[in-house]
Amino acid sequence: MVDTRALLAAYDAQMRRPTGAIPTGVTYEYDGPLLRIVGGHVGRIRAPRDVGVTGAELDDLIARQRDYFQARGEAVEWKLRAHDLPADLPDRLVAAGFAPQEPATVLLGFAEEAAAEPVLPDGVVLRRISEPEDLRRFADQQTEAFGVDCSWVADHLAARVSADPDQITILVAEAGDQFACTALVEYCPGTDFVALLGGATLPQWRGRGLYRAMIAARAREAVARGFRLLHVDASPASAPILRRCGFHEITTSTHYQWTP
Repeated sequence: MVDTRALLAAYDAQMRRPTGAIPTGVTYEYDGPLLRIVGGHVGRIRAPRDVGVTGAELDDLIARQRDYFQARGEAVEWKLRAHDLPADLPDRLVAAGFAPQEPATVLLGFAEEAAAEPVLPDGVVLRRISEPEDLRRFADQQTEAFGVDCSWVADHLAARVSADPDQITILVAEAGDQFACTALVEYCPGTDFVALLGGATLPQWRGRGLYRAMIAARAREAVARGFRLLHVDASPASAPILRRCGFHEITTSTHYQWTP
């Protein structure tokens, strides 16, 4: 029997703030218990499970983040988990003008259990990319798959590769001249975790095992590098596949976004 409480405790202890190299152009700033990530596509707020303040003091903390990014003319996302404290933090974020986005299911898996030889459809090959043109194609594929503008992803990934190419693996399942499925994995130095991100399959390729193959390939790489746990903030489409691969739900996460 898997101890999901122990998994949640490990997640809270190790995955609340980014680790490793900071991409060029990005800065980390602290405001009390909060980490502000500045210089990316949008601003990001990362916090411990309990921010440690309540009432008017919490309202002031929230307002400072909003006003900071308002002065920069930038949007900001505050990532909140379902078990975070204080319990009224979501309501106070909304009162300050932050809008909740679609919740994701936080799933954790054991790398050794998920690792396997990727099974790909005929004519599809899996390869690692890092060149600018491939990163642009990666971003274009994600725009098509998700139906939202992901053009910023190319520059974001290029900055991650430049900061530390060993901290990220960017994968594509390629059919001829088409990226049928794209995904990446971020290795979190000093933790037990890797983060599985960006899994996107074009509509005409769905239901053919490509997302599952990406999970297997990234899990194998995690094992090879000595990481024990896999983390995914899963969409409703991805969560059932991950559960079938042995992942365990520990909480949900929601981005509360403020836009100038």
